[in-house]
Amino acid sequence: MRRRRALPALVAAGLISTTMIVAAQPAAAAVSCSVEYSVTNEWNTGFGAAVTIKNVGSDPIDGWDLTWTFPDNQRITQVWNATASLTGPAVSVRNVSYNRAIAGGSQVQFGFNGSKGTANGKPTDFAVNGTACVGPNAAPSVQLTSPVDNSSYALQTAIPLAATASDTDGSISKVEFYAGTTLVGTDTTSPYEASWTGAAAGQYSVTARAYDDKGLATISSPVAVRVLSAPTILATPGTVNVRQGGSATVDLKLATQPTGPVTVAIAKTGSADLTVSPAQLSFSTTDWNTAKPVTITSAANGGELTSATFTASATGYTAASFTVNELDASTPEFKTAFLTQYNKIKDPNSGYFRKFGDLLVPYHSIETLLVEAPDHGHQTTSEAFSYYLWLEAAYGQLQGDWAPFNAAWASMEKFIIPSNADQPTNNKYNPAKPATYAPEHPRMDRYPAVLDSNTPVGQDPIAGELKAAYGTDDIYGMHWMLDVDNTYKFGRCGDGTTAPAYMNTYQRGSSESVWETIPQPSCDTFVHGGPNGYLDLFTKDASYAKQWKYTNAPDADARAVQVAFLADKWATAQGKGADVSAVVKKASKMGDYLRYAMFDKYFKRIGNCTSPSSCPGGTGKDSAHYLMSWYYAWGGATDTSAGWAWRIGDGASHQGYQNPLAAYAMANDPALKPASATGAADWAKSLERQLELLQWLQSSEGGIAGGVTNTWEGQYGSPPAGTPTFYGMFYDAHPVWRDPPSNRWFGFQVWGLERLASLYQITGDARAKKILDKWVPWAIANTTIGANWRIPSDMEWTGAPDTWNPSSPGANNGLHVRVLNHSQDVGVAASYAKVLLNYAAKSGDTAAKTTGEGLLNAMLQHTDSVGIATQETRTDYGRFDDTYNSSTGEGVYVPPGWTGKMPNGDAINQSSTFLSIRSFYRSDPQWNKVADYLAGGAAPTFTYHRFWAQAEIATAFSLHVELFG
Repeated sequence: MRRRRALPALVAAGLISTTMIVAAQPAAAAVSCSVEYSVTNEWNTGFGAAVTIKNVGSDPIDGWDLTWTFPDNQRITQVWNATASLTGPAVSVRNVSYNRAIAGGSQVQFGFNGSKGTANGKPTDFAVNGTACVGPNAAPSVQLTSPVDNSSYALQTAIPLAATASDTDGSISKVEFYAGTTLVGTDTTSPYEASWTGAAAGQYSVTARAYDDKGLATISSPVAVRVLSAPTILATPGTVNVRQGGSATVDLKLATQPTGPVTVAIAKTGSADLTVSPAQLSFSTTDWNTAKPVTITSAANGGELTSATFTASATGYTAASFTVNELDASTPEFKTAFLTQYNKIKDPNSGYFRKFGDLLVPYHSIETLLVEAPDHGHQTTSEAFSYYLWLEAAYGQLQGDWAPFNAAWASMEKFIIPSNADQPTNNKYNPAKPATYAPEHPRMDRYPAVLDSNTPVGQDPIAGELKAAYGTDDIYGMHWMLDVDNTYKFGRCGDGTTAPAYMNTYQRGSSESVWETIPQPSCDTFVHGGPNGYLDLFTKDASYAKQWKYTNAPDADARAVQVAFLADKWATAQGKGADVSAVVKKASKMGDYLRYAMFDKYFKRIGNCTSPSSCPGGTGKDSAHYLMSWYYAWGGATDTSAGWAWRIGDGASHQGYQNPLAAYAMANDPALKPASATGAADWAKSLERQLELLQWLQSSEGGIAGGVTNTWEGQYGSPPAGTPTFYGMFYDAHPVWRDPPSNRWFGFQVWGLERLASLYQITGDARAKKILDKWVPWAIANTTIGANWRIPSDMEWTGAPDTWNPSSPGANNGLHVRVLNHSQDVGVAASYAKVLLNYAAKSGDTAAKTTGEGLLNAMLQHTDSVGIATQETRTDYGRFDDTYNSSTGEGVYVPPGWTGKMPNGDAINQSSTFLSIRSFYRSDPQWNKVADYLAGGAAPTFTYHRFWAQAEIATAFSLHVELFG
């Protein structure tokens, strides 16, 4: 996936009380303290600051008086959670009644606003009750170097444990090694090593915990280790389907390194019509981990369909079994291809999922070292969940088994749709005041953005009817990203341990690429980051409150609705509609809430918005553009007694996010009809508006240009003179983000048009056909089929569309697209094939069918043991260690004076890089490729197995069966 998501700036911060309460005279206590002083925001004549006092001793502090001297004659003008007095530059800040006591190891925090001149230096002479305090103790850093992730060991084998650890302001006192929560080794001197013996057979999560000389500890990122009851043979996949007279392959390898040569024999129980070759394999001490294929052949005798179980065994090894099922010789070739791909994806040994109880959560990719929209391969996205649902729907269509489809929705509901406990204060939401305005900025160094309560916002017209329809204040939509293994260790609301964990990355306008993001928890309780967690990196306010916040990616929720519509159609045709009816009803609910993506970000009136103040707040539905925007978001205070929550939509809509098929289903399918009062009518209007948008954006060659926005650069700015409009909204060649340009990737062409082509195939919609009639020949002209197949990769756009006139649309003779280069991206190729096959099935276009089938056959050239993939070279990985460049605005930007820490102890400051705040990447099994590149070597190559791409390939095969099988 070659894209990123731009997510909203935080739009609410709860105010902390500024009431001054006279404190009692502090009691005498043995004091040992550290103080952290941080400037949280700054303007011409003033600034805000947060101060944290930590009791680093064992005796409690009962009453405190913190003193310091301002170096540049600053003055405190307002304070909260404390009282203050000043004598010239000398400051005395005392506790209030409710934060008088600081237990050993605990801390308190207060904040203040102040006045300043041209300089604003930090004080250094902090003292509590007359005793000087030290600066804050920096957490140590630690990384496991052994064992490697996903490694296996035989029972009774000594497992080598090793870690690197350091401390910037002290020394390492010890490193402990844990298997789960069990301590299995300790070392007090470098190199930090131990040997883990006596482990029972099973799966383990291994971590290292480093302690510094002041007792502060940091836990490393976990690695997965499997202890086997005996040396084991692995077979992938565990289930194979083969047509009568055909053949299939299974890969065998050893789980652990042998001490000498190993001979594996393959025996069979079951049908004599199924045979294996070779019947014996040899592995050595060097190739034990290299997959070796065996071929299973079915006799072409036309007899009854049979099956057999093959067992691969060796002396002293736990055997591996795999099942082979015959298919009728007339079974479509691509049904066999689907089942083969499906079995590989679902095979536990392939590594596409992590299992939680009985439910599966898909990773973004098998591989962990992957930076694109997610910044780590073992995160996952709502996109991956929607493709998981599609994979299981296709399986139900071909096999008549809908239990896996229902299980996929159950996993989605449990893990990536926030529960009531995850969004606890929605009942405080006021639809008349949805959110406080904060502008987005085209450069990150304009952040944090200032919250502005004086800018008018509109009213939320659907909150009341959604609550009336579903009896809850909660939002039923997916958050876009999960940290599946809790690699960052945010955990749930700062607990550091819960997996999967909600998290976020993008936060700062159109220029912020994945290489410039600062990861943050979706529930910010100030446990990590700086004094205000991560909030003051993004928004500027007088004070901050602990809060939760989620962002929905509408294309993923719309895809889930689309898939539920298809599943209902397929199951009903099988007489099994009741098997999926409960999930289809939930998809209808999700689609009802997805209407938040149809509204301007701050519910402002649609059209001709050229300044924040002059663009009025909307009432009723005049804030609805009825398109699928880039996101909607919602959040609120973690404190259930606090009285606020917020919701926003988005004014920017990308062509690749439109889903007219989902709009058609929500407006017309009785099974998906929304329960809300106006949901069906809104979706009917959305169908019309989406089709108009795609027609408006079609270039003279046929490609679909970027999109439209109601809020230029995210701040209701004035676009360049002559910018064409669509219902008063402005054309944007690359909506939402610029690094890389958001409509450069060909994948967005085929993602969006697959839905349009499916709508055309199912309904015969003439408007969809007209767009496809022009797009398909352009795409085919830029495609090569055969052994050296190629599809478009990057595109360049020039000119602009004509201003939209619904009654007389322009021809867009001035809007042009040029294909810059080509690739063998298998995921994009599968999406592209779906467009062509849907179009061909309805129109009878021979070239489309031939090209679509050519793409499916081309992908089969790249089959491996766990899926279908091609190599790719990643020159962008040179950005791993980029520091911020103020001239170009590129690099990880941290505001001057802001410092903080990631949960693993990585420092966040003005010298931070993508890698420095993700130091766990240095322990990745493939890191040496990147390290060599950063040292001046060749750009690294990788073979990635992205979940969405593997599922897209499988469902492209199943689509061919549906349409032409």
